[in-house]
Amino acid sequence: MHLTRRPLIAVSLSFSLAFTLPLAAFAASPQPAKGEHGMVVTGQHLASEVGVDVLKKGGNAVDAAVAVGYALAVVYPTAGNIGGGGFMTIRFKDGRSTFLDFRERAPLAATKTMYLDKDGKPVKGASLDGYLAVGVPGSVAGFEMAREKYGTQSRQDLMAPAIRFAKDGFVLEQGDAASFQGGAERLAKDPAAAAIFLKPDGKPYAMGERLIQPDLAASLSAVSEQGADAFYKGSIADAIVKASGAKGGILAKADFEQYAVRELKPVTCNYRGYEIVSSPPPSSGGVIICEILNVLEGYPLSYLGAGSAETVHVMVEAMRHAYVDRNSALGDPDFVDNPVSKLLDKNYAKDIRDKIDPFRAGVSQDLMPKGFGESKETTHYSIIDNDGNAVAVTYTLNGSFGAGVVADGTGILLNNEMDDFTQKPGVPNLYGLVQGEANAIQPRKTPLSSMSPTVVAKDGKPFMVIGSPGGSRIITITLEAIVNVVDHGMNIQEAIDAPRIHHQWLPDTVYIEPFGLSPDTERLLVGMGYHLDLSEATWGQAAGILVGGKSLAEIEKGGGARYNGSIDSRAASGEAIGY
Repeated sequence: MHLTRRPLIAVSLSFSLAFTLPLAAFAASPQPAKGEHGMVVTGQHLASEVGVDVLKKGGNAVDAAVAVGYALAVVYPTAGNIGGGGFMTIRFKDGRSTFLDFRERAPLAATKTMYLDKDGKPVKGASLDGYLAVGVPGSVAGFEMAREKYGTQSRQDLMAPAIRFAKDGFVLEQGDAASFQGGAERLAKDPAAAAIFLKPDGKPYAMGERLIQPDLAASLSAVSEQGADAFYKGSIADAIVKASGAKGGILAKADFEQYAVRELKPVTCNYRGYEIVSSPPPSSGGVIICEILNVLEGYPLSYLGAGSAETVHVMVEAMRHAYVDRNSALGDPDFVDNPVSKLLDKNYAKDIRDKIDPFRAGVSQDLMPKGFGESKETTHYSIIDNDGNAVAVTYTLNGSFGAGVVADGTGILLNNEMDDFTQKPGVPNLYGLVQGEANAIQPRKTPLSSMSPTVVAKDGKPFMVIGSPGGSRIITITLEAIVNVVDHGMNIQEAIDAPRIHHQWLPDTVYIEPFGLSPDTERLLVGMGYHLDLSEATWGQAAGILVGGKSLAEIEKGGGARYNGSIDSRAASGEAIGY
């Protein structure tokens, strides 16, 4: 019988891809937060408050996104960052949209085989731990470009809350403390990181204690005063390069000086009359979400029902086919000719549907491409302002607390994003993704991502803002939230809280959250040939906003709040705040 139950293991919040919730977590969802003028949903309540304050003072959604990004770098160090990178999807009030890629890049000295030993085998931990795992950070450049081009507020005003939290400290609540508990062993390995995030006795900070980060306050103050040059051309870059050289890394000053944000056209598609605006390569997120939705559009999901064997079957098969394309064909558009138009074609989706046996599970090995040889610690936030400008941001350090290293004097945790590259075709990364040559390491190249900051529109107006952390599962988390609202009539909180399924081609396994499916449905799927992994853990921390009501039914009646925000019940320290 192809069914696996994992033992119950309590995992701290810092491992947000899969941490354990109380078994009653899905019994009933709370009501979404309401707002008439704006809504901010983030993974840390203090950051949400910062964003709402910006909106109240007349800033737009981009201003709020920048302020939140800097604040999360202080109050959510497990994933918030200025030592990592990410993506920002913006849909303006007039219907235009754009996408900012401020993802980490491979250093100039990076090589295709840098994580392989003399026998061509991956060196365990080399792409995850220490300075050799660090990609060139992009967050500061991304926030500054967004603010300068599309914001309305000064850098000093937007960064002031983050600087205050770093300088004066903030008191840890339960979810904050849990993340430090989970990362303590990793942080203890780097003296500079341990000096900030662990107490003198080596223990992590506990709930009710105050975390003060003076070095990070100084770095943020330098950026506030001098702009992005303070990070990329000044003493901050010098300190990171010095530490990298002393501790086995390959970062050079030229890596920082040459870093540039890319502004790209978002991926767009139409699903049952809804316009999806999401992330293009170097993210696979938007392309693969649209590819899966195009396949699902041919099935009556609302009739089949949420969680039915028929619905799970077609969703898994759509995921299976789409993840083959993700893992073999997509990469940095400056290095790879991405077949985006093919993957988004409705006829291509029909070809996939024609290959799906309505009664049997597919076999992943049968889809192996010819020649074929993210993290837990990402965070997503969703924002919409009074004018209807909508911003979705997903950014990351990759693993929990990134590479677990801090250059002396900077207070900045650095990413381990190099693990998102293909170390060797056919070898799984941190998230079990088996990837191909298109995502091989090259200097200045951006690793393929699953991050999927997404805005959905209907009849020319914003309808939904959605995204999540979760490594390779970001795509399916975001997808399922959309399907739950559009096809299954759930309100935004229910859509985000609902148990999830996931399939990523290899391994050929359907992962299912607690209470995701009934025992009867599980037996039907096993009978169809599926291998089910009934994990005791959950994954992701989605942050969403629905416009015009908390659900489609309320929107159609016309009596709902203008903005309805929801933070995942899996996110212990997050909050949705409207005004």
